[in-house]
Amino acid sequence: MSDSDPDIVWIANKPWEDFGIDRRMVREMGRYARILWVDPPLSPATATRRRFGAARTVRPVLSPVNKRLVRLTPAALPGMTRVGVRSSTAPLVRAQVRWALRRTGTQPVAVVSTSLIDVLGRWGKGVVNALHGTDDYVAGAELMGLSARRLRAQERQALSRADVVTALSPLLAERWSALRGRPVPLIPNGCTPVSASANPVAPALRRPVVGLVGRLNARIDLDIVEAIADAGFSLLIVGPHNPQWEPQRFSALTARSAVHYVGRVSEDEVPAYIAAIDIGITPYLDSPFNRASFPLKTLDYLSAGRPAVSTALPAARWLYDDLLGVGQGTAPDRILALANDREAFINALRRIVGDPGKADAMAIGATGMEPTNADRCRVFAARHSWSRRADALAAAIGLTGS
Repeated sequence: MSDSDPDIVWIANKPWEDFGIDRRMVREMGRYARILWVDPPLSPATATRRRFGAARTVRPVLSPVNKRLVRLTPAALPGMTRVGVRSSTAPLVRAQVRWALRRTGTQPVAVVSTSLIDVLGRWGKGVVNALHGTDDYVAGAELMGLSARRLRAQERQALSRADVVTALSPLLAERWSALRGRPVPLIPNGCTPVSASANPVAPALRRPVVGLVGRLNARIDLDIVEAIADAGFSLLIVGPHNPQWEPQRFSALTARSAVHYVGRVSEDEVPAYIAAIDIGITPYLDSPFNRASFPLKTLDYLSAGRPAVSTALPAARWLYDDLLGVGQGTAPDRILALANDREAFINALRRIVGDPGKADAMAIGATGMEPTNADRCRVFAARHSWSRRADALAAAIGLTGS
């Protein structure tokens, strides 16, 4: 990259500290452009748990992240989502973005939004307005405690104002194609390749160890997780637990002797925990929101050389079809297995890693997974790296590589 690189504005739907889809994509988009990252707005009344340490202020905060990325945290009025106040939120965000552009001397060639906030189509001639759908916001309205009717109106407005529209899941791309009246390209989630030498943590669990890594909330089918523990498998669970989601059941599950719950860990620590498992699971409920999602955890397991069992949602089927298409050996189910219920999950686990206490020698040994199968997992995951996803998005908005 050089001083002649273009500038883009990235309107994120999660704050910088929430290391999710936006931040992973932006890290790779930095190969193509300098970036002004825009957090979701905060008000002085925003709850502490959602502030990630940000100060309570009525002013926007502009801070450098690195030499090529500057972060803006916009301020909004208290009650910014309430009727009578929320109409001020988008104009305030747009005004603060313009302020940040002036302060940084930035003239963007594109504005990319993963949010439905009204920010597209307002940046003058020559600026590409792009909407990248990272969730089916309308389908997730109830889960997020928001109005589906209002989100539907915001969605239509964003689609109409965008010059470029992309979506991360087959179902969302299909629905947005119908609303837009022309095909919406699919740019799914990706993964970051993990070194085969990642040193595993060593929880005192009998092998094989089944891993569940990621956010623990109402999207997870807890019945499946409990059934896996009931079947005698050891469980390593890593990630933040939403305290409002099944607090008693989750507490009882993690109190079992064969279950080790770690809680939230840093991004850098995740590979060591995945290296400690023998197989990963993505046990999502079959809900409208989940059907239009593209879970990160499945590819994260594969990129670390661990096979995965996932609920047979459209995104998982898309991945499995790609696995079949690239000819990863004669046993694709040893890399990625799809399951629809508790029995199917348990059968898939036994088929890949063996019965509890009797780990399959073809999958697990004294030094971890048998190298050939681990390599197959990594090779397949490399097809779906964040680097390739960023290449696709950069091409969609007209950026050229360095």
